[in-house]
Amino acid sequence: MIKLHDKYFKPFISAKEIDKAMTRMATEIANDIGDEIPVFIGILNGSFMVVSDFVKKYPKPCEVTFIKLASYEGVKSTEDIQRLIGLTQDLTGRTVVVLEDIIDTGNTLAEVHRIFKNEQVKSLKIATLFYKPEAYKKDYKLHYIGIEIPNKFIVGYGLDYDGLGRNIPEVYQIKETQYMTNLVLFGPPGAGKGTQAEFLKEKYNLVHISTGDVFRFNIKNETALGMLAKSYMDKGALVPDQVTIDMLEAEVEKNTDANGFIFDGFPRTNAQAKALDVLMQSKDSSISAMIALEVDDEILVQRLIGRGKTSGRADDADESIIRNRIKEYYDKTAILKDYYSAQNKYFGVDGVGSVEDITIRLSNAIDKL
Repeated sequence: MIKLHDKYFKPFISAKEIDKAMTRMATEIANDIGDEIPVFIGILNGSFMVVSDFVKKYPKPCEVTFIKLASYEGVKSTEDIQRLIGLTQDLTGRTVVVLEDIIDTGNTLAEVHRIFKNEQVKSLKIATLFYKPEAYKKDYKLHYIGIEIPNKFIVGYGLDYDGLGRNIPEVYQIKETQYMTNLVLFGPPGAGKGTQAEFLKEKYNLVHISTGDVFRFNIKNETALGMLAKSYMDKGALVPDQVTIDMLEAEVEKNTDANGFIFDGFPRTNAQAKALDVLMQSKDSSISAMIALEVDDEILVQRLIGRGKTSGRADDADESIIRNRIKEYYDKTAILKDYYSAQNKYFGVDGVGSVEDITIRLSNAIDKL
């Protein structure tokens, strides 16, 4: 992923795919034109890379020139086409092939046809490396098309976003969801994960998704997913990962304008982590980091025993149960630590100290993402 100005873009078309499309177009045009010497005309600024690479692949003699038209402001195509630099040679009776980097609405083509009609050319052909059929609004024929693409803004290979990105050899597509901070928050029993989740949620304006809360909500409200999950739980069986993922996806869908999410209690296995990655990718986003509060076992035991004196929770009163819960946590999260470490997304944070000190440590880790 790359950032240009205030927008984020994700990889879309590789340099290899572009090269293949360019080679095919050059061959097709050469076969159609035959031995005649054509004049290839690029539309600046965007087409300079297309024209440069295309003529290298063209197998026969040809001439090359450029005109400059302006039609973009930011990421939107405007109706106002300005001719900034015109033709400097006589094209009467010549075969002209306009080489465009991209054709979307087709507004530029209207000006192109007007220009060359006055030049009395023998024939005018339009070739474009990229074409957005969903956006095209004109009736002009496109004679050669390299790659058809969806109606989404792209940069790279001559195409820019407010001046940046033309020099990138591949093509990137704008992310529908701009940058989000998505955290997987972990911590052993007694680490203070719930308290820290509340602070982080407020500080970074994130949505806190607790798997336990999501399950309880769906079961209490007898949603389809809740009833399905309950049917497994009533039989003493594990709820399938896909059911949990579907519940989480519903929570994500409820918060489409969120700056990001804190996932609490999920994932717990590699399979769940991969499923969460797929879910976030489908939303044009990704997991930013796994943040784990790290606390010595003996400190955890004393914290939980102390909490048990006031909480009334039976599992906080028995030291053997507490130690087993801690062991179970490490057994489950060790695999996830490896999973996220392999992606350079694991961050262990010292969970000992005041609530404020721990929040500062967590914030320092998050601010570096």
